[in-house]
Amino acid sequence: MSAYIIRRLLLIIPTLFLVSILVFISIRLVPGSVIDLMVAQHGGGGDISSISSVEISPEGIKAALGLDVPFYVQYGRWIKEIIIHGNLGSSLWTQTTVTQELSRRVPITFELALMAFIIAQLLALPIGIISAVRQDSLVDYTTRSVAIVGLSVPNFWLATLVMVYPSVWWGWSPSMVYIPFSQDPLGNLGLMILPALILGTSMAGSMMRYMRTMMLDVLKEDYIRTAWSKGLKERLVVFRHALRNALIPVVTLLVGQFTVLIGGSVIIEQIFNLPGMGRLLLDTLVKRDYLMVSGLNITYATVGILLIILTDLSYAYLDPRIRYR
Repeated sequence: MSAYIIRRLLLIIPTLFLVSILVFISIRLVPGSVIDLMVAQHGGGGDISSISSVEISPEGIKAALGLDVPFYVQYGRWIKEIIIHGNLGSSLWTQTTVTQELSRRVPITFELALMAFIIAQLLALPIGIISAVRQDSLVDYTTRSVAIVGLSVPNFWLATLVMVYPSVWWGWSPSMVYIPFSQDPLGNLGLMILPALILGTSMAGSMMRYMRTMMLDVLKEDYIRTAWSKGLKERLVVFRHALRNALIPVVTLLVGQFTVLIGGSVIIEQIFNLPGMGRLLLDTLVKRDYLMVSGLNITYATVGILLIILTDLSYAYLDPRIRYR
């Protein structure tokens, strides 16, 4: 097991190296230039701390930001800072480091993703199990219909309705001022529960259907029929014998969905005015903040790879027959 873990961790290095090249180049292929945006904003009276003391011209800004050299030289400088100093880069606009921004925004996105993930599993897993055990019953047909509705309704559309219609009908709308958890835990949870519910219910539909399918496959196995013939109680057959094996493929989808929640909460954070990683990524893309976007994508990739490794290791716990060599 230890040798397997070491090999998987070592494989992270070439994977992140390829990811770093892709994100470093791809952001520069987006139409528009950060230089043009800075010149235009400064000409309109905007304050740009990174170029406040340099000549306001395309050449002067390029030299000040280190963009006056070829891409491969810029990449070499950036990757050297990561390897030697652990520095993911700084904003071209404010000179704020990626690490500083992440320290402020990661807890917000992680809290939103975790709450949505818990809500989704509290809905999907029990309902999926009941639907499989009571196949073709009224409960099964009802839950399958609800799952289809959940899959069909986009979460951003539902979030927009939640923001607009209550304000029109009842004069109420969710608070748009973020409250840190350290200042007011109850106020923070009250602010986060609504976007978490929207995200969680939207992903619960697919998980519920997948859980039902896996349970149905396992319940048809010979060892399950043997357990029934021995006269075991339904609770023992379902939870001790069937559920553990059915969860093995489900875990892969669970981790994949959690990764999507972390990286795909951009629209929800924008609608509910949450200053998380998704909103930061959107703002930096609009501003063509090359190093900030690259640093954020490297962070997303690292989290995703580590979650995949944890998923693989969890298989051995769920099924003792699985061995890693």
